[in-house]
Order: sequence, then C-alpha cells, then structure tokens
Amino acid sequence: MFAPRSGGPLAAFGAFLALVAGLELLRVAPFWWGLVAGWVAGVALWLFLLNFFRDPHRRIGDGVVSAADGRVREVRASETELLISVFMNVADVHVNRAPTDGTFVRVHDGGAGRRPAYRSDADQNVSRTYEMATPLGPVRVVQITGILARRLVSFVRSGATVRKGDRFGMIILGSRVDVFLPAQRVEPAVHVGDRVLAGVTTIARERP
Repeated sequence: MFAPRSGGPLAAFGAFLALVAGLELLRVAPFWWGLVAGWVAGVALWLFLLNFFRDPHRRIGDGVVSAADGRVREVRASETELLISVFMNVADVHVNRAPTDGTFVRVHDGGAGRRPAYRSDADQNVSRTYEMATPLGPVRVVQITGILARRLVSFVRSGATVRKGDRFGMIILGSRVDVFLPAQRVEPAVHVGDRVLAGVTTIARERP
C-alpha cells in the first residue's frame, strides 16, 4: 500500500523515469552498457520511491500510540505537558498517525528555517501543528522539517474527527514529529533511544 495522495503517482513516475533514463542513455552512449546503466539507475530510483512511500497495514496499539516511525529523541515533562519527540530518518515509513481518538480543532503552519531536526533549536523550523480535542484533553502533534525535509503533507483539515491510528499526514524525507500530551492525565511509556512505530508503539498510558 502507498501513502495517500503521494505514493501511487510518484511510484508510477519513478517507473516512467526508469524507462526514460534507459532510452536516453542508449541514445547518447555508443555501447550497450549505456542501456544497462540507464536501466539500473532508473530501477534503483523506482525501488527507492516504492520503499519511501510505503504505507503498511498496522495493528493499532494500546494507550497513546506513536505518531511517527523512528527513534525517541526526547521525553520531557513540564507541569502541564508531556513531550515525546520522535526523529524519522529516510528509511522510516513517513506516514504519520493520530496518537489517540479525537478531533483536529486547528491545523496551522509556523516557524522558519531548516536546521537539523535532531537539534533542540529545530523547534523553530518550518512546522505544521495539529491541535486536537481528545478524551485525555488537549493534544498537539507537530510535524517539523529538517535539512532534507521540504514538504509537509496533510490528509486532514480542521474539524476532522479521527480514531487512534488513523493517518493524518506525512513528512517528505523524514525529519521529526513531536507529540504534546496533558501531563496530569498520562505518564510516558518510552525512553530516549527507543524504536517506535506509528500507530503501534505505546508511548504513554493514562494515569490510574
């Protein structure tokens, strides 16, 4: 399965590029290796796009689930919010999923610049914030760009109601997703360095 709105067309485009690369190199190269090199390059691009835009079926986990695939880069609690930040690399699935049931009451963009997403000052990068009304209280999910990430994709609009694990967007070429939860209602279930899967891994549990 491919990511909505992006994967299918781009994978098909990659297949077209494989054909064009092979024919073009055959035209300019006097030997058969030009055709071979062109096909290898084109097929490699096609396989990269197939892998990049994959969107596997997931069995939704318990509690509050991760919004992104990747590694936990920060777990921090204040008096009001619990932050769980996940860094995504190029090899991860890039589709983001809702951490809990709720309604997106506001979706808005902000920030400037494209600092490395693993740095603390990347908080100021170009970002998209999804504010949710949930049974736990207000929840925020923030997609943050990095050096390579150039496009934030939304599958939902303000007012959309989702179930836990539903797809709401993706970040092209990785980067970072921060989830802010009500600190009084939940406690963390992951640690820095843990590997997580969107929609599957429990990142927080409701307090007794």
